[in-house]
Order: sequence, then structure tokens, then C-alpha cells
Amino acid sequence: MRTILLRAADRLFPAEPGKYGTLPVLLVALTFVTGVVDAVSYLGLRHVFVANMTGNVVFFGFSLAGAANLSLWASALAIAAFVVGAWTAGGMARRFGAPEPLFRAVAPLQTVLVAGALVVALTAGHERAGAQAALIILLGGGMGLQNGTARKLALPDLTTTVLTLTVTGLVADAPGPATARRALSIAAMLGGAVCGAALFLHVGAGAALGLAAALLAAVTAASRI
Repeated sequence: MRTILLRAADRLFPAEPGKYGTLPVLLVALTFVTGVVDAVSYLGLRHVFVANMTGNVVFFGFSLAGAANLSLWASALAIAAFVVGAWTAGGMARRFGAPEPLFRAVAPLQTVLVAGALVVALTAGHERAGAQAALIILLGGGMGLQNGTARKLALPDLTTTVLTLTVTGLVADAPGPATARRALSIAAMLGGAVCGAALFLHVGAGAALGLAAALLAAVTAASRI
């Protein structure tokens, strides 16, 4: 399995084979998870994002201006939870130092948080304010961990949560080795959003979060191979 992952990673960084180990493939998987989780949060948790903080800052501003169908407290809570998760990832990076040990330490923690959100969705639903707050905290914290870790790993074009610069680079730069990484990153988030939204709308929040938790568990296991 590790050989397969390494070969796939080398296709994403052909000029630097083996430099990042299996991390490129695992980060693409986390980008898919981002799409799934943000689909649940936007469609089911008062129109907030738990991974895309640009959107939350804008929504917070809209709420301050009195926009309808947006929640001031939900946006603020999502930002706060994300900040705590990212701060935690920064502290863990200083402790573990090397990229792969850091990833192996963070991945199971994020998995536990998303699994906790799955338990909340299955037992309390996602419609009451208390359940929504719990889901925002767990998912926002998990995505903050993910984004903070991706920032410390600093693999080009694989931020896992932010696509603005990825899309810009895809169309503004000349075609090259980075083109495939950027296109795959965009496709992964789009695919996650489609799957997450379809599961949420047609099955329920538990199904979508179950997919996210299962993927995170698989990523955690793969990081230890």
C-alpha cells in the first residue's frame, strides 16, 4: 500500500520524487473531506462554513449588517473553533517538528473530533441550537487542526481548505507540473462537496459525517504505513 501511495505522490511532484513521502496523496484525501464537511455545515448549520474561514468572515459581516438567513453567533463560533484548532496544530508542530510525525499525531485527533460530530448528529440531530453549536465546535476545531497542519507542512498547492490561490495559479501560470496538483485539488473539493451535499440532502447529516469520519480514519491508518 505504501508503495502505491508513494508512486501516486511522485506523480504529483515529478521533479522531487520521494521528497514528501505519502503526504501529497493524504492531503488530497483531506481536501475531499473538506468538501464533505463544509457541505454539511453550510446546508445544515445556519449557513456557516467550518473549513472556509473567508466565507465565515464575510458572513459575519453580512450578519452585522442585518442580513437575513445568516447567524451571527454561528459564524463567530465557527471562527473561534477553527482558531483553537489551528492554534493547537501550531503547538503540535513545534513539538513534533518533522512533517510525517506531525501528520501522524494530528490525523487521529481530527478523526476523533469528526467522529464526535457524527455521534452528535446521530443522537441529537442538527436542527436544535444546542446540537448545531456542538457540531460547529467539533467540526470547526477539526478543520482548524487540518488547516494549521497543512500550513506547517507547506506542500505547494495542497492547502486542503483554500482554493482561491489554487484556481488563480491554475489559470494564470503557464502549464507545468503544478497544473495537475491544482486541478486535482479543485476536483477533490468539488467531489467532496457533491458527495457531502447529496448525502445530507437525501440521507441525512449522519451519512455525510459518517463518510468524512471513515475517510479520516483511512487517512490516519495510511499515515502509519
